[in-house]
Amino acid sequence: MENKEFQFKTNINCGGCIAKVTPFLNDADGVCHWEVDTANKDKVLTVKSEGITEEQVIEKIEKAGFKIEPLNN
Repeated sequence: MENKEFQFKTNINCGGCIAKVTPFLNDADGVCHWEVDTANKDKVLTVKSEGITEEQVIEKIEKAGFKIEPLNN
């Protein structure tokens, strides 16, 4: 499976929010790296994938209680 990078618009806007999603993303199979740009107005979440799908990332973030949608570059 090839490595991919996904970007999403979210409402993860502070360190506390990042702390809430951390266990969901760190425990997800197929995520090799992720980060949230809280300075960006769209609070862009970037996920480097080693097998996880875009849909699975969305599911994880929604389970953590946040809004997320794919960012169309």
